[in-house]
Order: sequence, then structure tokens, then C-alpha cells
Amino acid sequence: MLLGSRSSKTFKPKKNIPEGSHQYELLKHAEATLGSGNLRTAVMLPEGEDLNEWVAVNTVDFFNQINMLYGTITDFCTEESCPVMSAGPKYEYHWADGTNIKKPIKCSAPKYIDYLMTWVQDQLDDETLFPSKIGVPFPKNFMSVAKTILKRLFRVYAHIYHQHFDPVIQLQEEAHLNTSFKHFIFFVQEFNLIDRRELAPLQELIEKLTSKDR
Repeated sequence: MLLGSRSSKTFKPKKNIPEGSHQYELLKHAEATLGSGNLRTAVMLPEGEDLNEWVAVNTVDFFNQINMLYGTITDFCTEESCPVMSAGPKYEYHWADGTNIKKPIKCSAPKYIDYLMTWVQDQLDDETLFPSKIGVPFPKNFMSVAKTILKRLFRVYAHIYHQHFDPVIQLQEEAHLNTSFKHFIFFVQEFNLIDRRELAPLQELIEKLTSKDR
């Protein structure tokens, strides 16, 4: 799943899961099952594992993947090329985080994605929301926070597919983008983490990517 030497550029610093921790073991399990090629089974909750922890580990992984994918096309996503954050002509996103920016603001795609990834990073770094130490419980609102994170990360995939697919092909990142997005979609479908309406901008692609694996 990693880009390897082709591009080590990430949009934001990579979020690392501490080696030797239980979450690190879960991440290794996820990577091993992904290698088997069957994404439907790869996303399933491993036997005896905690759902919150499984969702947390995968959310961090998706953040890192999207971080890398967007990092490869930042030269093409500019204030001039993308004055609004959109996913095709029908979908436009305005940014609000509920704390610093309460009223949704219209801004360019690079600014929106910067706000979004910084916001996600802050959530992932918050030990009360994403505890990395064994035995520290997840908060009661963890699942709703995770759903909001994944809903917002989806918008970066949607923007890349709709507005920047040509450079993705030029950079020969198409297979990597498709595999990453397919993994993401199978995961959110398995645990019902994103409302269908939110997925509408990429509905056709989702049907195409998932129909072969039903």
C-alpha cells in the first residue's frame, strides 16, 4: 500500500503508531490480510478484537494513505486551479470545524484540505480521543468522531478523482489510488461509517470497484 521510493512527500507529517503496541500489531495484521488480496475479509474485525481499536488503527492508516496521495498532486491543486473545494460540478464543500470556525466558510480546495488534514491530525494526536496506551479506554463519543473524520477524508478522495485524475494517471498513481480508495470504501461499508448520501459524488466508481467483490 505504500508508495515506496516513488514519492516520500506527504502533505502533512505521517502519523506513526508506536512499535510494540497492540495497535501496531493490529496494523501489521491489517497489512498482512490486505496482502492476501481479498479486501472484503481484510477489513473485517479480527476475532476477539475491540471494534473501537480496529476503527482507530484503520483511521490512522487511511489518514496516512490520503496524506501521501494528496502529497503527490499538491502542485496541481492550487488556489487558481481549484478556487472552491468541489467534487465535480454538483458537489461543493465549505469548511467548519465547530470550534475555530463555527460558520461554514467557502474556501479554495488546497485551503480546505489543509484545514481538514490539520483538523484530523489534531484528533488523532488527542490521547483522550485516540488513546495509544494499553488499557486506556476509548471515549463514549469515539465512533461519532471517527465517522466525522472518515466522512471528511472521503472528500479528499472525491476531490482527487473529480478534479485531478489526469495528473494521477500521468504520475502512474492510478492503481495506488484505486486500491487505497477501494480499501477505504470496503472498510466504511463493513461498519456502516459513512452515510450513503455523503458517498454520492463517487457513487458510480464505488459501484464499479465493489461490484466484482460482492
